[in-house]
Amino acid sequence: MRRLTWMLACLLLAQPLAAQTLEQIRASQSITLGYMPNMAPFSASAEGEPQGYSIELCRRVTERLRREPGMAQLQVRYRALQGQEILPALQRGEVDLMCSALVETLERRQWVNFSLPIYPAGRGVLVRADASPSLLAVLNGKAAHTGPQWRATINRGLSPQRFAVIEGSTAEDWVRHKLRLFGVLATVVPVQGLDEGVEQVASGGADAFFADKVVLQNRAALNEHAQELQVLDRSFELEPVGLVMRRGDDDLRLLVDRELSLIYRSGEIEWLYRRYFGEPSAQVRQLFQAYSRPEGRATPRP
Repeated sequence: MRRLTWMLACLLLAQPLAAQTLEQIRASQSITLGYMPNMAPFSASAEGEPQGYSIELCRRVTERLRREPGMAQLQVRYRALQGQEILPALQRGEVDLMCSALVETLERRQWVNFSLPIYPAGRGVLVRADASPSLLAVLNGKAAHTGPQWRATINRGLSPQRFAVIEGSTAEDWVRHKLRLFGVLATVVPVQGLDEGVEQVASGGADAFFADKVVLQNRAALNEHAQELQVLDRSFELEPVGLVMRRGDDDLRLLVDRELSLIYRSGEIEWLYRRYFGEPSAQVRQLFQAYSRPEGRATPRP
């Protein structure tokens, strides 16, 4: 249902704009940054002030904007949004740049622009600390069935499982597609947000909750039943996440990507990454180098 709502909103709101966002920012001398207040450590609200990893990257973008001619007095405003509010706010020009880490998919690229990836997100899973060894083995990939998967062999002694996912998320598509590979009989339980998914596991309403691994770790730590929860070490797959703009905002996207590339090439990203996620691995360092783009030449030499 949420995916249908997204697509209908796109069709209704994706109309040509009179001016590019960057031109509007210059004319108004102000920029509005959107963010989701419950996506720590990427974006959160503390005492009314937005903070987080992607918020800091957006602030670097605004600093670059202030170095543009005639924009030294640029004013920055923030607007907290929930998931279903993001697209309409972008399309109506109420938000110029979305500063929460959103997964880039081909479907979403039909309607919005994404910056260069800002983080190598990995899908993870939350379970109870007392989860059955059989379920943990399955989720850790240690009990893969190598023969034909008949209904009698698919469950291997496990009772039917309930896997929670945020409705309309990329995790929902992935879990529905991969269920048989887990080798368990399971029901997909759509939830409306991170807190509901964590609570479903804490209360026993779901056996596992799939979402971004780092976000899961953060939300589980804040839950009143934190000692009864665990996020498995396994990352199921990487997903590119970026900052979001209206589709067609090529000038703004170029400015954003230039600043991100500078942060990546200079190594500043390691300090920022370390602050929110811990020491970056060699793989993470390599990914940021791959994400960056060289300035290069407008016209390549023959």
